[in-house]
Amino acid sequence: MAPFVCNGCSKKTGCRLDKYFYKSVPANRQYKTILVESRNGINISEDGLNQMDAVVSPLILQGQTPYQILANHPEMECSEKTIYNYISSGALSVKNIDLPRKVKYKPRKQERQKAKNTGIFEGRTYSDFMKYMEFHPETNVVEMDTVVGCEGSRKVLLTLFFRSCKLMLIYLLPDKTAASVKKVFDPLEEKMSTIGFYNTFPIVLTDRGTEFSNPEGLECGINNTIRTSIFFCDPMASWQKAGIEKNHEYIRSILPKGSSFDKLTQWDVTKLANHINSTARASLNGRSPYELAQLLLENQAVNAFGLREISFDDIILKPKLLKQ
Repeated sequence: MAPFVCNGCSKKTGCRLDKYFYKSVPANRQYKTILVESRNGINISEDGLNQMDAVVSPLILQGQTPYQILANHPEMECSEKTIYNYISSGALSVKNIDLPRKVKYKPRKQERQKAKNTGIFEGRTYSDFMKYMEFHPETNVVEMDTVVGCEGSRKVLLTLFFRSCKLMLIYLLPDKTAASVKKVFDPLEEKMSTIGFYNTFPIVLTDRGTEFSNPEGLECGINNTIRTSIFFCDPMASWQKAGIEKNHEYIRSILPKGSSFDKLTQWDVTKLANHINSTARASLNGRSPYELAQLLLENQAVNAFGLREISFDDIILKPKLLKQ
């Protein structure tokens, strides 16, 4: 027998010391009881839970994720999984439906209009893009797309996403036309110079929507100088610019599908971009896109974008951001 028990001791009959016996059935029953009880409830004091609730719940209601909250509040010694479990069990004030990505609805499929002039794609296909990147792997790639409002909404959002730092620029267009997209490029070039524009936007990868059907107008600058190179994804292959598609989730958390953009101003849209770009990301090792942009992009470019950083606890990723 194991030491310190008297089951197999030959002197136990006449021994006057305290005796200890191992009994398998009661021991197994006690083990199972402890095992079950250890998995019930939450492993935190009432005061600790109240302190956690005071920090977590208001920020969740502002649209922040548990990862973002823990990244900005290192004094909370717990994991993302713990916060999700506490919310699911009802220990905190917020519920699962308040979490940005816990409850999702299947997105509606929308067939985008495609450019009719297929000649514009010659030398600008995704295969051409991959060949270029094979010989210039260090080139900074910017993905471009548009976000549309509800049916009947005329204004659209033009988005530009930097793969290197995940910074997303958002511009309000009066309509979904190639001329409106060009009117975003030209002022940016004027602010940062043609060389600065080329250094910031050397390669732009986009889809085949009609609003991008004038690649020459985007590539050629205000002084008839080449300022960028435009490449197009294959038809029905949004995964080829997955970064910007994924980042649009932040926009949709504030402007859900079915929202009209017609009452928005560029001030509203810049405010939207500020809150999104100030959000810490796990993929960036806890840093925000704005922080990395200041390190990886030229200062002249960052200043031209007109963005500013939002403090951690003031970040709002809910529709109420644009209703304040």
